[in-house]
This record gives sequence, structure tokens and C-alpha cells, in this order.
Amino acid sequence: MALPPKWYQFLVSVFASLGSALYGYDLGVIAQVIACKSFALEFNNPSDNEIGAVVSVFTGGAFFGAAAGGPLGDRFGRKWTIMIGALIFCLGGGLQTGARNLSYLYAGRAIAGIGVGVLVMIIPLYQAELAHPSIRGRITALQQFMLGIGALAAAWISYGTYVGFSDTNNAQWRVSLGIQIVPAATLAALILLFPESPRWLIDHGRPDEGLKTLAHLHAHDDINDPWVRAEFDQIQDAITFEHEHEAKSYSELFTDRSCFRRLFLACSIQASVQMTGVSAIQYYSVTIYGQMGIQGDETLKYQAISSVIALVAQFCCIMLIDITGRRWPLILGNLGNMVTFIIATILLAKFPPGGSGNQAAAWGFIAITWIYNFSFSATCGPLSWIIPAEIFDTKTRSKGVSIATMTSFAFNTMIGQVTKPAMTQVKYRFYILFVVANLTNAIFFWAILPETAKRPLEEMNYLFTNAPMFVPGIKKGEYETHDLEHRVEEVEAKQGYGTHAEERI
Repeated sequence: MALPPKWYQFLVSVFASLGSALYGYDLGVIAQVIACKSFALEFNNPSDNEIGAVVSVFTGGAFFGAAAGGPLGDRFGRKWTIMIGALIFCLGGGLQTGARNLSYLYAGRAIAGIGVGVLVMIIPLYQAELAHPSIRGRITALQQFMLGIGALAAAWISYGTYVGFSDTNNAQWRVSLGIQIVPAATLAALILLFPESPRWLIDHGRPDEGLKTLAHLHAHDDINDPWVRAEFDQIQDAITFEHEHEAKSYSELFTDRSCFRRLFLACSIQASVQMTGVSAIQYYSVTIYGQMGIQGDETLKYQAISSVIALVAQFCCIMLIDITGRRWPLILGNLGNMVTFIIATILLAKFPPGGSGNQAAAWGFIAITWIYNFSFSATCGPLSWIIPAEIFDTKTRSKGVSIATMTSFAFNTMIGQVTKPAMTQVKYRFYILFVVANLTNAIFFWAILPETAKRPLEEMNYLFTNAPMFVPGIKKGEYETHDLEHRVEEVEAKQGYGTHAEERI
């Protein structure tokens, strides 16, 4: 029995998301690595600044990897770009695993970061271009879900190597670093066996291959399927128009009104996600564990609980995001984040951890971090990848997603750098920043974010060209062309189908 097309699209996307899991794994594993006594012995007790560089050079490399991912995706295609990113990550992972001094470790971290930057930029784009509009949200939400899978794997693998090897054995940290090469190598070895983006193929003068790929993805290789023929014609018409009128270079992303509107929205979403306080609250929760007397092995228990909560929330997003749409989950998610930060700020102000002796208040703070984690992981986190991947034209998508991903890494690095000194100097008052940021995020996206769920990618141009900048007054159904549906009906009429193709997919 042939696999239903939507299941096939989903499973292809799950495999591609191994690249997202690498990001989560590397972020998670480095915390354990730098905590190992054998690591300190190997590198002669590195200073706080040197340890900070070990951590931050990764996101710095990812910034440049995301920048490179745009041109690579346009020039070589989505599959080859994923393979290139995975191979670069393998090189970086190998250098980290075998590092004999900090210079080698820095190089490995930076190179692995470049690979991850390429991967997290290109993977949701690739997924969006493969997916049927009705399931595009849940498929691109896999980016955040697999990131969580990677983080959870890092936590348990790191724990196993931490307790399984002595404090004088470098395997305590080298094994956990080396394991990350396995999924990267698997991704690089097998990705070329999967379909290329049909939109990239048509855009690069290979329409016959594009049609066959569409048929393979959506209709069990039936190139005469009405939905496949209608989507193929719509993609061809859209790409022809783009070649004549739309962005031919990065500069036109800033000079064309519709293109710039989408770029501004994508970058705003990625920046806003970092300003929800996700990095800050996760960082300080670990500090409170220590102040409560929770050390070493016990810390893993509470971090693992947080990781499992995140996965449950991300799974809820995968299941519901194509039903709820994009707009209101993002707005309500930011408001939910704001409420948790208000409570956390009050708890920290009234009952300073380590100073008040109030264990109940400290546990209350940890519970609030778990609630925040659910709110963030069910809404803002996945949507930061879903929306940028689906709003651009074929001609601008790779470039636009590249710049948006660079914005994410830039703000991630900034928050990571300022959190520790801010929490030392201004303590709980630092959290007020995130209370305000989450509120302004919600108001901002209520004002400017139109609903993009279930629209074919080729109809996004019409939406962002014609819809007003202030969107709350838009009624449901406005600025929808229904072009694909009309094309399907026309093809069905010509071919004599009695049942709408959408119902057969």
C-alpha cells in the first residue's frame, strides 16, 4: 500500500530536521562539557572569558552560516545546501572532539556553528516548499520540535558520560561531543536521496523535473492529477512574474515595498523571540538550582523535566498550528510569556534566592519557568521558523530567510552576553525588560501580522502587496485569491473528474 502523500511529505521533513536536532544538541551538550573536571584539566583551568568564548563562538559562527545559506540555497539547491551544512558541521564536530588546546576548540565550535547556521536557515525553507498548504505549519514546526529532541538527547547523553567516566578521563566530554557527528553524517549521506524542492527546480529551468517532483510529493507520481497540474501552473506563472518584476539581488529586498514588508516581518519575529527572555530565564533557572542546594546529578532531573515539557508543547503546536492559524497563537503566546515573567519578577523581588531562605518561593519560580517554557515552546518558538519560511516569493525566499535567521543569531548572542552581568548588577529588575518586551511583541504582531495559514506560497505576494499595513480590520477571507482552487476546478472540468482533487490527497 502506497504511503499517503502528506505522510510522505511529513517523513521527508522529519529526516531533514536532523539538522535542527544538531542545533539543539550542540547548545545542550556544551554546558556539560565545560562543567567536567577533565575538561578543566585538559585545558589548564580556562578563565571565565575563555569559557564564555567557547560557548559564544558557536552562535557567532551560526550567524555567518545563515548568511552563507541564502546564496548557497539559490545557487546549488536546497538538498545540496543541507548536505554542505551537514558536512561543515561534521568537520567542526571532529575538531571539537579531538581538540588538544583551546584554539582547536574555538575553531571547531565556530565551524560547527557555520554548519548549523546553514542548516537551520535552509531546512524550514525546504520543508515549506515541499509541503501541501494544509499541513505546511505542522511540517515547518518540526524545526523547533527536533531542536528540543536534540537538547533532550544532549542532556541524557551528557549525564551518561558524566557519571560513566572518571573526572580524569577525557572521554567524559569527548564522547558526548563526538556523538553529534553521527546524525550529521547520516544527514549528509542520505539527503540527496530525497526530493529537491520543486519550486527551485522550476525556478532554475527544469520544469519537467519540477512537475515530476510535485507529482511524487502529492499524487503518487501521477503528473496528470488536477491538483498537481494546477499547482505546477501556478508556480510557473508566479516564477515568470518574479523573474520579470521581483528581487534579483539582496538590495531589492529593501527597495521593493512588498519584499521589504515581508523581510521586516520575518526579522521582527526572529528578534522578538529572543526578546521573550527565553535565554535569560533558562540561564537563571540553573543559577537558582545551585542557590537552592541542587547540584550535579540532580540538576539534570529538573532540566530534563523542562525539556520534556518543551517537547509536549512543541508537539501540541505541530498538531494544532494548521487549525489555529499563525496570528493569534503568536499574540497569545507573547501575552502568556508576559504573565509568567510578571510572576517570576515578583517572586525574585520578594524572595531573593539564596537570601530569603524561602524554599517554597524558589520552587514556585522553577514551576513558573516550566510554565513559561510550555507557553514559549507551543507558540513563539515554532512560529519563528514557520512564518519566515512561508511568506516570501520563490525568488526572495532563500535571501529573506537567511537575513531573518542572521537576526535570530545576532539577538541570541546579544542576550547571552548581557544576561550574566545584568542579573549580577540589577538582579530581578532585568526581568522587567522581558515583561515589557513580551507585551510590546503581542501588540506589535496584533497590528502588523496577517494570517498566512493554508495559503499557497504563490499567493503570499498578493497578500503582502494588497493588504493594509494595519491588519486588525481585515475580515476573514479578504486578500485571498483562491487562485489554486480555481485552477484545480478548471483542470478537473477538462479531465472530467467528479471529485475534487483536494479530497483525494
